[in-house]
Amino acid sequence: MINALGASRLGAVLFVAVAVSGAALADPATTPPALLAIDAVLDRAIAGLKVGTPLTIDAMGSSSTEGKGASAPAMSYPSRLEQELKDRFPATEIRVINHGVGGQDVPEELIRLDRDAIAVHPDLVIWQVGTNAVLRRDDLSADEQLIRRGVDSIKEHGSDVVLMDLQYAPRVLARPAWAEMERLIADIAREAHVGLFRRFEIMREWDRTRQLSPAPMIGPDGLHMTDASYACLANQLAEALAWNWWSHAKLAASPRRSPEQAAGIQDSRGGRGDSRQR
Repeated sequence: MINALGASRLGAVLFVAVAVSGAALADPATTPPALLAIDAVLDRAIAGLKVGTPLTIDAMGSSSTEGKGASAPAMSYPSRLEQELKDRFPATEIRVINHGVGGQDVPEELIRLDRDAIAVHPDLVIWQVGTNAVLRRDDLSADEQLIRRGVDSIKEHGSDVVLMDLQYAPRVLARPAWAEMERLIADIAREAHVGLFRRFEIMREWDRTRQLSPAPMIGPDGLHMTDASYACLANQLAEALAWNWWSHAKLAASPRRSPEQAAGIQDSRGGRGDSRQR
């Protein structure tokens, strides 16, 4: 529970966070607020920010977490996310651990979940999942059960969870199961009360609005992201996390308000004011 003093301190910290939003990129891609929102309450991270303890984020996943397609490891989304969050929270010690292993699928990631996520006691696990399953098979029933098992295991050990869904890429779109995987990841996140970062829809919006042009969003292999899109992914994920932490912290101090009202976000028919004015 966040008391008045804790809420005041966290509010000051998060004011800095939203004030510098977008500063790490000259022209970061932007996303409609309703699409960017992470709805679940990420309690553990909020509690840590309230008292000023270090924040550890574990990035689990496959090649797009590892950074396949980036020009260097430092250009991967976890590396960039760490810097984006440090820019937003300069008073907080933040570490993002990259536990992406290229080519791995849901069963392989579940096997190493204890070692690579739970054992490091992270405040938040971002699990990028589902792409390799879609590329390899059409029947996702086993994958659904395994993802649910993994989410439950992470939660049981006290970490917040955000599921990151598929990348919007030609090789993904060519597979018949992509829509089913999108649906089941969203269902799991909603039913388990964990966060969902809608990477697929966000990247589709970037493609529709040509925000990364002339830089390519997907590399020549038709699957993996590029330096430009990894940078925008990290920027927008940091934005989503900062707004989630701030809005739910404000909500705890004002329990009659919705998260959207607390963050100054209108419903899906409206927009959100510029976070830098808060």
